[in-house]
Amino acid sequence: MYIDGASALPAIAAAIRAARSSVFVAGWIITPGFLMEHDPIPVTLRDLLAEAAERVDVRVLVWAGAPANLFHPTRSETRRDLDALVAGTRIRGATDKRNRPMHCHHEKLVIIDGIIAFVGGIDLTDVSGDRYDSGPHDHRATLGWHDAAAALAGPSVADVASHFALRWEATTGEPVAAVAVPAAAGRSRVQVVRTVPEHTYSVLERGDFTILAAYLGALRGAQRLIYLENQFLWSPEVVAVLCDKLLRPPTADFRLCIVLPSRPNNGNDDTRGQLALLIKADHHRRLLVGTIGPPGRTQPRVYVHAKIGIIDDTWLTIGSANLNEHSLFNDTEVNLVSDDVELARSVRERLWSEHLGMECAGEDPLTLIEERWRPQIQGGAISAVALRALPSASRRSARLLGPLTGLVVDG
Repeated sequence: MYIDGASALPAIAAAIRAARSSVFVAGWIITPGFLMEHDPIPVTLRDLLAEAAERVDVRVLVWAGAPANLFHPTRSETRRDLDALVAGTRIRGATDKRNRPMHCHHEKLVIIDGIIAFVGGIDLTDVSGDRYDSGPHDHRATLGWHDAAAALAGPSVADVASHFALRWEATTGEPVAAVAVPAAAGRSRVQVVRTVPEHTYSVLERGDFTILAAYLGALRGAQRLIYLENQFLWSPEVVAVLCDKLLRPPTADFRLCIVLPSRPNNGNDDTRGQLALLIKADHHRRLLVGTIGPPGRTQPRVYVHAKIGIIDDTWLTIGSANLNEHSLFNDTEVNLVSDDVELARSVRERLWSEHLGMECAGEDPLTLIEERWRPQIQGGAISAVALRALPSASRRSARLLGPLTGLVVDG
């Protein structure tokens, strides 16, 4: 697990340099001049992939962009960037336009030699903010970026590779050679889950909605702690389960902790509307919702882009899927799920250590929530740590906007 881009991106760059047969990349948007490494010398994504393409098969698959100039990236912007990436190199690039109107291909994948896969929320671009950042996000003059990614080895890499192959072959007509399923590696059990809308690819006519199924199953079974970091929270299906947990807490110690961006780039009213439903259901004071920002500053100049769920320190998911109808029904997405207890707990502890500015390993979660989390998000003063209150929302503010947007905008 890599927390924030400054740790994930150099690891991805090192794996690409070590590739022996293939490098496959799938993304929402990709910027050729994006810096994958800053030290000891700056290295751009284009230079990194171009060098690898002299030795191995390099393929890059990106969303084709919005067909009308209603939002970014547009198709002309995507084509411009892809052309700049492949020009004068042996990189093979393609744009995938098999998506529903107003939706996109959103997963962020890098697959090396069919034996290593990076899966997460980090886009290889500096659009809207530089992904090369690290906690506590206090050294930047521009918008900081909190995100995460995972490196995967072992048999589940074959599932990630087959997903890329499905999309590449459908888009280009070119086959991708099958790779042997890698041998077991490490102790974690890992499942690859995804969203693929129905009627998008002929070989998957009924689609695949296992990200939603995984989330709902895990949330319904939660007993003590649900911890979510996400860019959005406007899925009525997810919020309904969370409301039920708040209305009927499964245990006396149950808590629901959520970290969101202070100002999401869209859907702000939808998230606030769904949060109002959670606030109304929180009769037992089990809900804590916050954001993060540079310590000691009033303005939370950090964008929460991570897509992480941890339940009871026994279940973990990370990937590209937001908790909205786009990611759960209408965009293509890839997440990883694991029931490795040690991994789930250690990831939560690492995240909380970054947000609370203290070492959280081995500390009781309930004690941290009541003695650290709650004072931080209810204090209102300039914080000496990253965690802080989310700008408030009225209990009456747009309570139904999330469900309505899900029906009208997201199909």
